[in-house]
Order: sequence, then C-alpha cells, then structure tokens
Amino acid sequence: MQLIDIGVNLTNASFATDRQAVLQRALAAGVAQLVLTGTDLACSEESLALCLELDESAQRLFCTAGFHPHHASDWNADSEGQLKALLQHDRVRAVGECGLDFNRDFSPRPQQESALHAQLALAAQLQRPVFLHERDASERLLGILRDYRDHLPAAVVHCFTGDKQALYRYLDLDLHIGITGWICDERRGTHLHPLMRDIPEGRLMLESDAPWLLPRSLRPKPKNGRNEPAFLPEVLREVALHRGESPEALARHTTACARRFFGLPLATDESCSFIDADQASKD
Repeated sequence: MQLIDIGVNLTNASFATDRQAVLQRALAAGVAQLVLTGTDLACSEESLALCLELDESAQRLFCTAGFHPHHASDWNADSEGQLKALLQHDRVRAVGECGLDFNRDFSPRPQQESALHAQLALAAQLQRPVFLHERDASERLLGILRDYRDHLPAAVVHCFTGDKQALYRYLDLDLHIGITGWICDERRGTHLHPLMRDIPEGRLMLESDAPWLLPRSLRPKPKNGRNEPAFLPEVLREVALHRGESPEALARHTTACARRFFGLPLATDESCSFIDADQASKD
C-alpha cells in the first residue's frame, strides 16, 4: 500500500533533531509522499527549504504556503506579494493553511476573514488548490467560500472534525475532506465514525497533522507522545473500518485523490532514501 500524508507540520520544533529519521520511518510504513504545511510566511519558506534539502530529486516532499487564521494578524501590505512569489515554486502545491478559527480566536475575527479573502483571491488568480482550516466557524467559512468556489480548482477542509450538517454542506460545495487521527479518539472523535460512509471516493484524503493528533488507538504508543507520518496507517485502519472498506482499497482511492488534488507526480525511485540534511551540509 502507498499513502500520501496531506498535512505534516515538519517545521515544528519537536522534529528539529530527527527529521530525516521521521521521514525514513514514514517511507518504511508506506507513506510514499508528504505535503508539508505552511502556516505563516516564515513557516512556508522553511517548509519549501525542507522539501529541497531533504528530497532533492525523488519527488516525495511538497508543501503548502499560506497564513493560518492564528497568524492572520501578521498579514500586511507585503504579504500577498511574498506569498505569491512562494507559490510560483514547483514544490509549493496549494494555498494555505488558511481559514477561520472562532474557537481560539488568536487573531481578531475581522483580520481572519480579511486574510482568508486575500488568500482565496490569490488561489483563484494562480489556479492553486486551497488547504483550509476551520474550527467553530463552518457557517461563516461557507459564506465566504461560496463567492470564490467557482473560481478555485479545488479546496480541502483539512482535519475535518465537524458534524453531519457541516460535512454535507462542504460536500455540496464540492470540497474535499481531510481526516486525521481525531477519528481514533474515543473521547471526542466517535461522531465521525458514521460520517465516513458519506464521503464519496475522490473527495476523501488522509493526513497525520503531525506532531499533533497522535491516534489514541495506536499500539504501542511512542514514549514521547509525538505523532508522526509513520502512524498514518492507523488512521487508514480506522477510516477503513467505518467505511466498510479494506485498508488496501481505501489506500488506493485516497492516494489517487491526493495525487490529483495536489498535482503530485509519482515518486521517482520507490527504494530511495531521504537526504540527511545535516550530513549534506557537512559535505
């Protein structure tokens, strides 16, 4: 089985000392390609740099570039031009992570909406798919998206955790759905179980959102409590169970979906390793 992890926060400090080992474990677990998440300008630039440093030619690492709603207050007059320049690079495959977060409200809601409008307009202009974040804001997100949807090639609601009504409204707007280890959480994720059969093939993708959302059903659990892409097969197993599909069938269509959504090529050499960036810098 081959999987594509569409959301990995590889720039997170918890990965600073062992990124190459994390990627090697992912490859060994069947995660053939990964999309690194950009959450502000610096993070997006670092994600692109990691793609180039750790995966010079194998076509395994790609990334997004955007401003997460938590960082919407950092959006300024220069942000659009800087983001547009990043999005010209071949390894940058989507605009985002962008959206609305009315749960934590780390940025004022008007600034969240303004940054989202700007990024959706840029995605429409460049014809790039959009990687969306939403917490406690589905109605407002839908209201904004409706004005742009006909001009966007595609958009995915990353780490979907909503209810049936929100899911159906996203699907009605022809959005894709990303599922994480949230579905493996017996405390807060069981409402997702009956919804899995309602997501059509071709609209469903899988993601780790590492280092967060370690699947609680994973055995054995890592001592450090950190999630990583190598654990994506546990998300696959849980989603397959509730869709009534084999893991192999689910892997095939979610991987095909992710490859279409992000326009990913096939990895050039299935046996190759990721580059040891520390060693490469010494050489």
